[in-house]
Amino acid sequence: MPDIEFFFDPVCPWAWITSRLAVEVASQRELDIRWRFISLQFVNEHLYAEDAKAVAEGREPDRPPTYREATEFTLGLLRIAAAIDASLGNEAVGRFYTACGEIIHTSGRGLPVASSGNDFDLIGEALAAAELDDALRSNFDNDSWDEQLRADAETALGRTGRDVGTPIITFDLERPDEASLFGPVISRIPRGEEALRLWDAVETIARTPGIAEFKRSLRSEPTFT
Repeated sequence: MPDIEFFFDPVCPWAWITSRLAVEVASQRELDIRWRFISLQFVNEHLYAEDAKAVAEGREPDRPPTYREATEFTLGLLRIAAAIDASLGNEAVGRFYTACGEIIHTSGRGLPVASSGNDFDLIGEALAAAELDDALRSNFDNDSWDEQLRADAETALGRTGRDVGTPIITFDLERPDEASLFGPVISRIPRGEEALRLWDAVETIARTPGIAEFKRSLRSEPTFT
């Protein structure tokens, strides 16, 4: 059994930074991470419907169309990740997520979607960097994976409640509903001892019965280096 489950969407910069915290801790300790999926395209479906209604009524939508375009693209990346998980195992999912995140976030290149003006083969680059077969790209438009992706999202939100974002981490798989948290949302990647101290603090909070909410507003933009 893995030590934690980490639910991610590659589009989320905050999930990316927190995932690097988890990887940093895993490099110093025996921490077995299971990578799971939470598609923001599915999580936000009701919000996108409200946006479409606003546009139809001549009002400004709450979210720019570019956001939906981004989550539609990373839904395709999650379909590929689900196929990788089924055929090659979860460690390969971690490699693919790392490769995607380094391209999208760390390098600052973003996504190759129309609104960004970017034109590059993110999928091919990520699969190559993760040492995975390029044929896996065929799953990008394969909606047969969507049932599993929706189930993962429902599992994550069932553990934390629906009024949260990504990432979601389950710290105790024997008590998933009590020991799952949204976050920590951090603006930079801690390293070394600092990473361990933060991880231990968050895990203590997650494992403490009765914790209901622990939050403050964002203080700074994400930094990926």
